[in-house]
Amino acid sequence: METYYKPEHLPQFPSIAEGNPKLAELFFAWYGEVFKPGALSAREKALIALAVAQVVQCPYCIDAYSKESLQQGADLEQMTEALHVAAAIRGGASLVHGVQMLEHVHKQVMA
Repeated sequence: METYYKPEHLPQFPSIAEGNPKLAELFFAWYGEVFKPGALSAREKALIALAVAQVVQCPYCIDAYSKESLQQGADLEQMTEALHVAAAIRGGASLVHGVQMLEHVHKQVMA
């Protein structure tokens, strides 16, 4: 079955440099630095990346950071909890915009 998402594209990501090698070099250098252990461990960074990948709905990133989270010692419970944290933030961000709706409704009803 042909789909838009092709898992074999993920390993080809470095080929994006074809259009602009300098920008790709800068991106990949920065990306590499971001994921080095620092104040956060590699496991913590992988879990954050997995949670963000779920929220931005990037299937390539979900694949990569599911694998990376496991390789860095995270377990299914931790990965699932990270997903729920991200989903709660996304849900809350959607709901808080309801305050704008309420303000609009109150102005229209009071007018």
